[in-house]
Amino acid sequence: MMKKRIVYNSPVVLTFVLLSAGVFVLNQMTGGLTNRVFFSVYRSPLLDPFAIIRLFGHVLGHGSWQHLSNNMILLLLVGPLLEEKYGSQNLLIVILATALVTGIFQILFFPQALLGASGVAFAWILLSSMTSFKSGTIPLTFLIAAFFFLGSQIIGSIFVGGSISYMAHVVGGITGGLFGYYMQERAA
Repeated sequence: MMKKRIVYNSPVVLTFVLLSAGVFVLNQMTGGLTNRVFFSVYRSPLLDPFAIIRLFGHVLGHGSWQHLSNNMILLLLVGPLLEEKYGSQNLLIVILATALVTGIFQILFFPQALLGASGVAFAWILLSSMTSFKSGTIPLTFLIAAFFFLGSQIIGSIFVGGSISYMAHVVGGITGGLFGYYMQERAA
């Protein structure tokens, strides 16, 4: 019988998940202080020394176990395939770009704080639908996924509301779709 060993098969995905879990535990231990200071993005003075950290770090912060687990399950299911297809460096760039873009949108257009990896999750969803893209074509799976995705986010923002940031989902999804298009065009 062959002995099996556990491998760190998807370094960017696994590191992101472990960092998010660590940030969650730390936030629980500090009574929410670490999310407020480092891991949520909101309007603050430009001279605030933590503003840049929050601009990228907000994707690691989560407000509850359910919030964390919902995002991490999706990232763990989709992420390894994307990391294998596009490479670790490109996937890290997608994470950082999504964090930056959703953070800037939040600061410019919304007064409340934003935290969580939902923007990254939705970026990966649309990025994954671009994996069969070839120059001169648009995958039907991408169009259908984008239709359902945008439709659900628009309906949710109108009828559901609550603490869900539909803007982060839409901006993240658009970011992922654009990166997918760019990376596939570059590979062609």
